[in-house]
Amino acid sequence: MNSYRVKKGLVIVYTGEGKGKTSAALGGVLRAFGHGFKIKVFHFIKKDSGSGEQKVLRQLGIEVETLGKGFTWNSENIEDDIRLARNGWTKAANDILSGDYDLIVLDELNYVLDYAFLDSEMIIETLRKKPQNLHVIITGRGAPDNLVEFADLVTEMKMVKHPYHSMGLKAQKGVEY
Repeated sequence: MNSYRVKKGLVIVYTGEGKGKTSAALGGVLRAFGHGFKIKVFHFIKKDSGSGEQKVLRQLGIEVETLGKGFTWNSENIEDDIRLARNGWTKAANDILSGDYDLIVLDELNYVLDYAFLDSEMIIETLRKKPQNLHVIITGRGAPDNLVEFADLVTEMKMVKHPYHSMGLKAQKGVEY
């Protein structure tokens, strides 16, 4: 059998300092949706804020679960953030292993790993047991080396210029959220 005909669910990581990690993952979601895939998106940091992407995913009937309460580097309660991350991972791991989905997105999981709220080896062990045809996309800065090594496809986004730094512009509706 030709290798290009073998269907294997991929583990895809979008990481790096540049913008576009979640956008790339959502592009994959739209492509998969167009082919009838059953999809679930987990947001590990973002709260249910009614962002443009959350609205349209729900309008399309794609399951979205927000697990965080916002940007944790401003957190006043790290223990609560750790609890949310662990509870969120339990939900995500159950769905990964369930066989119910064709694509699962773990948006901003790399941040949770970088903050050591979760252990990357535990994540990798779950990914080793995933159904053969399940695709998993993981986003966020600071992907750990062992996850990069384990993944099938890794893209590092590089920031060349960003209006937040060059012009002091804050995130804009319709562009960043």
